Amino acid sequence: MSAPLQALSPLDLTLADPDATARFAEVVAELVRPGDVLALSGDLGAGKTSFARALINAICREPVEVPSPTFTLVQSYETPKGVLWHFDLYRIRQPEEAYELGIEEAFATGISVIEWPGRLGLLLPEGALHLDFAQAAGSDARRVRVGADSAFAERLPALASGVARMTAMTRFLDEAGWGAAVRRPLAGDASFRRYFRLMGESDTAVLMDAPPPFEDVRPFVAIAGWLGAQDYSAPRVRAADSAAGFLLLEDLGDGLYGRLLASGQDASALYGAAVDLLADLHRRAPPGGLDMQDVPRLLDELALIPDWYLPALTGRPCPAAVRAEYQAAWQAALAELPPFSPVLVLRDYFADNLLWLPGRSGLARVGLLDFQDAILGHPAYDLVSLLHDARRDLPPALCADLLQRYIAASGVEAEAFRTACALLGAQRNARIAGLWPRLWRRDNKPQYLAFLPRTFALLERDLAHPRLARVRAWFDREIPPALRRQKLPGAPR
Repeated sequence: MSAPLQALSPLDLTLADPDATARFAEVVAELVRPGDVLALSGDLGAGKTSFARALINAICREPVEVPSPTFTLVQSYETPKGVLWHFDLYRIRQPEEAYELGIEEAFATGISVIEWPGRLGLLLPEGALHLDFAQAAGSDARRVRVGADSAFAERLPALASGVARMTAMTRFLDEAGWGAAVRRPLAGDASFRRYFRLMGESDTAVLMDAPPPFEDVRPFVAIAGWLGAQDYSAPRVRAADSAAGFLLLEDLGDGLYGRLLASGQDASALYGAAVDLLADLHRRAPPGGLDMQDVPRLLDELALIPDWYLPALTGRPCPAAVRAEYQAAWQAALAELPPFSPVLVLRDYFADNLLWLPGRSGLARVGLLDFQDAILGHPAYDLVSLLHDARRDLPPALCADLLQRYIAASGVEAEAFRTACALLGAQRNARIAGLWPRLWRRDNKPQYLAFLPRTFALLERDLAHPRLARVRAWFDREIPPALRRQKLPGAPR
């Protein structure tokens, strides 16, 4: 059984063994951001370097070699959160010696992890997270006292909550028989969910951590079961605690479409199989009990532009009259959506949520990962999600061929379907253009702002459709093309 993190108080923890130290490091890794300073105190052998090594691996999201900086005094690492600097100041005698190590640059732009921070004296910035390590009962046990002032103090409740969440996760894995497995963080998404690959002695699995009340795993379980019954490659649910928000899933591997496309694999073969799966899916009667993606719902999703994008652009709330014009223009456009028979819409059907499984045959070669928000809706929606991907460019000729491939396979009326693609493609990309600043401002995920230029380029292409002329006029007046291409004020580089 894996030893849990034992909280003596919200800011005073006992780490029973190295595994518990690594789990605590993962919690801290979720909270740190550029400009943060982590001050690690404690005697020799108290566990500072072990914690730093686990933290660096967690932030890098993959195993990296982390030598002790005892002799070099500093090591730096490129991470998804920017440059991380690992300082060991045991051998410096005067605080000013740290300047020669680049500590000013680290404080200004990077994440700084400092062992022996007391050597800095008054040079240690305010707002650091202080972690004081000491040996506890048991040869491998460590006790860590957590403290913070100014900037980091507001994150201490989240840290305490993260520790409680990690303890619950460990309990779930113990009960599922995977408590001894090695955990490796996997790339997350724009939700509150997190994923870990679990490596046991002879098998692997994936852990989904979907914390309530922000997430609900029950729709994922239901749709995964339905997709599996149709012989599609959705991950099998191996164990579940729906109330706590934990799922143990079949590991479908690392053959993500996005990764394969980046390595030069043939896009037409990958996307062709994904389009064929959609055509097949849309011939099947969808599962019951799902909501409908009707016009009111589509309009509600579009509120992200006045609620988040315009305030980020202008620095003030969107005026009521501007919002009303926006909603009226979209309502008139979406009223033109051609009639359709509802199908199962997976909603996030794009390359980063698809896997290629060459060991399987037929449509089962396409692995499906993200479908917990599935809904009943228009068959064009998932197709434009796939072809109008805000994360990567597809050659226009390939998009045209794939659209025609779907039309031929499904037997839909071509002109009406192309109109639906334009309307729903514009709706989806307008929603996403508002989502990116919300992820930045509300959820501290500024990395998604990098997709704004491509998102607006896709939106502009769809707004050229005659039935979207009124919407296009609103955008040209309120967010003209020159502004769409500029970085939002205050956005990080």
